[in-house]
Amino acid sequence: MTELSLPAKAYLLACDVTHGRLRDRRRAGLLIRGAAMTDLVLRGRVTDADGRVAVSGAAPTGELVLDELLAEIAGERPRKWKWWVRKDARGTLEALESQLDAAGVLELRTGRILGLFPSRRPIVRDPAIVDRLRARVGQALRGPSPVSEVDAGDAALTALAAAVELRQVIPGRDRRRYKERIEGLAERGGDAVPALRKLFRELRAVRASAASSSGGS
Repeated sequence: MTELSLPAKAYLLACDVTHGRLRDRRRAGLLIRGAAMTDLVLRGRVTDADGRVAVSGAAPTGELVLDELLAEIAGERPRKWKWWVRKDARGTLEALESQLDAAGVLELRTGRILGLFPSRRPIVRDPAIVDRLRARVGQALRGPSPVSEVDAGDAALTALAAAVELRQVIPGRDRRRYKERIEGLAERGGDAVPALRKLFRELRAVRASAASSSGGS
């Protein structure tokens, strides 16, 4: 794999290289799905049509995960961005893991928790890749280049990491400090980024409500 796709880069950013795991697979699944949608936007394969996702170029990308998603979109009636970001996020995550494992980017160790529940432990073969990706996100976030001169892929990756509050990449203080710049970077990533941000806010509110109800019972 000579050049990593946007969802592959997002996945590696979400990995805990030290412990060989994803800290939050649900969060990572939404991140990967949003990154895949954004990648299709940047490649000119999908576009926005009155708030819904429309196929604008059916030629294959050569990336299995992206082409499967593109086929899904082409075979479905027009849907909103948030619907597509949420749909089968877990399946897309696992498909990407298998693709990265086959490409030698990961060593995917599988097993069972307590002998019952399937588990996946991703070991990044070259942790320096993650370091380089984090450096690119840091450069996009903190400048000094104006947003208009930031690579579109780096802009989207940074906005996606901020949208799902990937704290090991963009700490909360940096999200607050560079809020306006993140908004500018998100505008270059297409409609999947704000959809992902809105979806994550909703999921966070649901979790907070559930925790509050549990604590009060």
